[in-house]
Amino acid sequence: MKTTRISPHQLTRRQFITAAALAIPALRVSEAASAGSYQIGCYTRPWGEHDWRVALDAMAGAGFKHAGLMTTNTKDHLIISAATTVEEAHAVGKECKKRGLKVASLWGGGFAVAKSLEAGIADLKRLIDNCVACGTTQLMVGGTSEKLHDVYYKAVAEACDYAATKGVGLSVKPHGGSNSTGAQCRKIVELVGKKNFGLWYDPGNIFFYSNGALDPAKDSAEVNGLVVGMSVKDYRPMKEDPAVPAKKKSLYTGEVALTPGTGKVNFKAVMANLKKGGFTRGPLIVECLEKGDLPALAAEAKKARMFLEKLTGQKA
Repeated sequence: MKTTRISPHQLTRRQFITAAALAIPALRVSEAASAGSYQIGCYTRPWGEHDWRVALDAMAGAGFKHAGLMTTNTKDHLIISAATTVEEAHAVGKECKKRGLKVASLWGGGFAVAKSLEAGIADLKRLIDNCVACGTTQLMVGGTSEKLHDVYYKAVAEACDYAATKGVGLSVKPHGGSNSTGAQCRKIVELVGKKNFGLWYDPGNIFFYSNGALDPAKDSAEVNGLVVGMSVKDYRPMKEDPAVPAKKKSLYTGEVALTPGTGKVNFKAVMANLKKGGFTRGPLIVECLEKGDLPALAAEAKKARMFLEKLTGQKA
């Protein structure tokens, strides 16, 4: 069978970007986590009510060199999702690069396992290609309901081999349900059983989903060998409002929208445990800040950066 070579000059821009996304060599999670020192960064989530470019400007202005792509003010609240084209993801990466930001993590929302296993895998592959296009090696997933648990993680396992050929690692974070604690996340990582699938630790969520009962300073000792990155998130309990009817009260009684270092999480103890367990390098990405207007968020972002610099003993 005769094959035809196609010159790069014959490719459309979109085809060229797609081809490039498919040519990246494999990279294990452990290798990604061990490349360099801690990457101190910030997610777009605190600026979720604004355009994502506003978030990038604020991060760069606060002195961060790494960005986590998460929520924004689009219809689906995501910067990059499974519906995003490779060309669009590439454009997002260019905007980050223009501001001196390297994309350290992507959260792209859900994937269509509720429709079918095949649809879920197809969505994950698109997300993986979008990771490569925007310039990150880390795709974080949030977990799912008990009903979809088996098919969800089967899709993750199937997609991991594809991700490995692109140099992308996947990870699950503590996010309620069957992935609320470090011990539960360990079971999931072992279930998937892929070298490029690990845990994206979130100390604030350990407190949040246990209503303050499980201290991440204790839980973090249970995740040795699993952690590839961390959502730097704090927690504080909220005072109960007697004026709110019981049926309208939230299941959870805490708050995570605060600047790291101002709440209940003992980050020094958490980091000591994670280091002891092997997480000595990798992304540390601030997920939440104290709410406020743009100038207030800018000030809180700078405080968060300085907090992490002091915690790690290194510059962002």
